[in-house]
Amino acid sequence: MEQLVVSSYDEFASYLGKKLGESEWLTVDQERINLFADATLDHQWIHVDPERAKVESPYKSTIAHGYLTLSLLPHMWNQIIKVNNLKMMVNYGMEKMRFGTPVITGSRVRLVTTLDSIENLRGICRAGIKFQIEIEGQRKPALEGLATFLYYFE
Repeated sequence: MEQLVVSSYDEFASYLGKKLGESEWLTVDQERINLFADATLDHQWIHVDPERAKVESPYKSTIAHGYLTLSLLPHMWNQIIKVNNLKMMVNYGMEKMRFGTPVITGSRVRLVTTLDSIENLRGICRAGIKFQIEIEGQRKPALEGLATFLYYFE
């Protein structure tokens, strides 16, 4: 899908209730999981010990940290939309976030988004984005929720 480009509040608002797009597929490999474990000091065996996971995990493999899956959101979001005439964008909050299915090491994930709400707050655009991080070949998403961003247009 082609990247959406918007340059103003009115352009953005025209997508209310519509699918904004989807990112490219991204492989979540063991190296990415290990680097995340190092960055967060979360070295739980189900994430970083493939040999133990083969034997003891119900998935027979290591899995990505839930917060690693969440942390991929900005990278994939930037593939979906380009906002021109922007001074600044701020992550404002997350709501209704649920981890649905573990991301097994080696799986591919992508982000799918819909514009759920949009408000003009004295020149600041507050956009509520429904999102799902899908796992290739899986019915249930790895993660879903509602992200709120503040866009400060020039």
